[in-house]
Amino acid sequence: MAPDPSVFEKLGSFYLGKSADDGSQVLYDSRDLVTHAVCVGMTGSGKTGLCLALLEEAAMDGVPAIIIDPKGDLGNLLLTFPDLRAEDFRPWINEDDARRKGVEPDAWAEKQATTWREGLASWGQSGDRIRELRKRADFSIFTPGSTAGIPVNLLDAFHAPASSDPEELAGQALTAVAGLLGLLGIDADPSRSREGAFLSAVLTTEWQAGRSPDLAALVSKIQQPGFDKVGVLDLEAFFPAKDRFALVLALNNLLASPGFALWRTGEPLDIARFLRAPDGRPRHAIFSIAHLDDAQRMFFVSLLLNEVVSWMRRQSGTTSLRAIVYMDEIFGYFPPVANPPSKLPLLTLLKQARAFGVGVVLATQNPVDLDYKGLANTGTWLIGRLQTDRDKARVIDGLTAAADVSRKDLEAALESLGSRRFLLHNVHGGAPEVFESRWVMSYLRGPLTRDQIRILMKREATATPVAQPAATDFSSGPPAVPPGIPQVFLPSSLPLEARLVGAATVRFSDAKSGTDETRNVLVAAEFPSGPAPVDWSAAEVLTNDLADFSERPPEGASFGPLPSAASKLAGFSAWQKDFVAWLAANERLETYRCAELKLISRAGESLEEFTGRAALARREARDARVEALRKKFAPKRAALETRLARAQATVEKQKEQARHATFQTALSVGTSILGAFLGRKALSAANINRAGSAAKGVSRAMREGSDVGAAVESLESLRAEAARLETEFEAEIAALQTDSGNPEIDTVALKPARGGVQVRLFALGWI
Repeated sequence: MAPDPSVFEKLGSFYLGKSADDGSQVLYDSRDLVTHAVCVGMTGSGKTGLCLALLEEAAMDGVPAIIIDPKGDLGNLLLTFPDLRAEDFRPWINEDDARRKGVEPDAWAEKQATTWREGLASWGQSGDRIRELRKRADFSIFTPGSTAGIPVNLLDAFHAPASSDPEELAGQALTAVAGLLGLLGIDADPSRSREGAFLSAVLTTEWQAGRSPDLAALVSKIQQPGFDKVGVLDLEAFFPAKDRFALVLALNNLLASPGFALWRTGEPLDIARFLRAPDGRPRHAIFSIAHLDDAQRMFFVSLLLNEVVSWMRRQSGTTSLRAIVYMDEIFGYFPPVANPPSKLPLLTLLKQARAFGVGVVLATQNPVDLDYKGLANTGTWLIGRLQTDRDKARVIDGLTAAADVSRKDLEAALESLGSRRFLLHNVHGGAPEVFESRWVMSYLRGPLTRDQIRILMKREATATPVAQPAATDFSSGPPAVPPGIPQVFLPSSLPLEARLVGAATVRFSDAKSGTDETRNVLVAAEFPSGPAPVDWSAAEVLTNDLADFSERPPEGASFGPLPSAASKLAGFSAWQKDFVAWLAANERLETYRCAELKLISRAGESLEEFTGRAALARREARDARVEALRKKFAPKRAALETRLARAQATVEKQKEQARHATFQTALSVGTSILGAFLGRKALSAANINRAGSAAKGVSRAMREGSDVGAAVESLESLRAEAARLETEFEAEIAALQTDSGNPEIDTVALKPARGGVQVRLFALGWI
């Protein structure tokens, strides 16, 4: 009989399957995943189906996920068909499978639809649950180095880490450099080689200065790194300029290659945007990397994991599940002996992510792929059928090292596993148990091709032509300007042109929301021609800092002509007043508010980040209310359990007494009567008295029987009371069910405070 959905549609519970022991539903507490999980099973064990079921449950509970897919079959999460019609399955079936079975593709599609319809129904699921899954979460496929899915822009890939700890900066720099060297085809140990030490020093120096260099910026930084020593050696002695130029050429060739152009378009490496769709729904961001070569995969995975670590450290602490980082087929990324670039950030996540509510889930076919020492703190193990005795021994060694589990019991449990049967060990949930995984809502068609990904994501690759600047005459020195006109210069290898540069600090203050924030504005506008005012609305927003400007012209720079308006000192005062007025009238600080939770966005917090924080706050409040209910009902449950145990003991005692009394009475009556009837004794007064005593025994036995009935009735009454208590508990839990979507977010635009615009620079700028 299929389970009632009310049994498994629980707050914060993941419906994974049913127990092999008693058939009860296996519900996994989402909070347990913050101590991470590992799933191991050979091909055909059902490992992929179980992991997809876990991700589906996370999506149903509003938990976003970063999903790394080296093989290409996790895109199956997008193959969800609420109507379960054959025509929905038809484009996605494997026609080779149909031909091997001797079945026409249309008939095979019908068979798949029927199989999924019946399979879901047998587990208490339906098309309505699939529809709800698609409503609650966004599933998107990202394809770095390809436009099949959503491309990922790695040009600006080396973001400064959130931590300023020197050891952590060095570790992240080493990871990034190792991936880059592999991508460049340089076979060198990043921790020991000259190239690795130098590039790590470049990145660390930039990060300590608060800068996040992109790949193009590294070209110039390799030539002029901003330091003259590496360790105790002079830079030129350690890595001469002519040798560094070879590294420049290698990086430049990479940037100029046609294939790498695809790595320079698409979404930036922004974890907050990956975890939230534009409409605010939690997102399962699937990074499909099957089309990349080994070096490209390692480069991307290490960069992505580094970004996850940096994002994680910017979050607040929580005991609820904020997000999942899932990696399938982890072979080569977390080995027991070697140290590839991906290993350090994975170890960091396993050691630190728990405090931030980030759960790491790793899956593999072969136990030898995993560093079991690194998994010592993993709280959940999902073990499927294994291929060899060596694999089983490796898993048992790892599990017994991580948990207090009997080796003999583990061996017996592993021998009993078959397809879709797994051993679950959860340090939060008692002894290990064997369970059968539930039917997944996604259609498991296997790895997706790039064309199939393109169809799923419905993306069209378009090219936007870049406008070329008009030709301009340039001089080798700055034009002369009248005394008193302030000038600043921005160092550049490109010709410099005259602009009116304005920099100001704008303060926003709102007592009601408690907002008090300042924003730095730096813009460059074209000088007006004739008496017209400066058009500040068309000004270019500069990404530079004021510290980037110099009062001296850079050596070797060339300069464009000086506009006639720029040589008139009187105009600067009027233009500055207009600049201040324009900022006061147009600058706005967008803040986000959630009235339900009384939350206000922080300084610099994006909508995606605030939505995620609000959703987490709602989940934390929900978990706290559920926990309070459990504590409220715990004493009643404990008291009832004690009374039930006593009542059960009374029933057993009364039954035993009734059996004894009945036996003694039967024996006495039989002896008295048979003695007379068989002629051994005459029917005497003694026999009559003995028979009378036996009759009294009958009466006593009847009373004992009555006591048994009373005890059973008392036990059944207590059982009914326990059922009523459980119903009451479930009803109160159900009453806590809130909207599964995101909390409502309002946008409020704040104007600058009165007198809140303070000019920091107003000058003729050569940029």
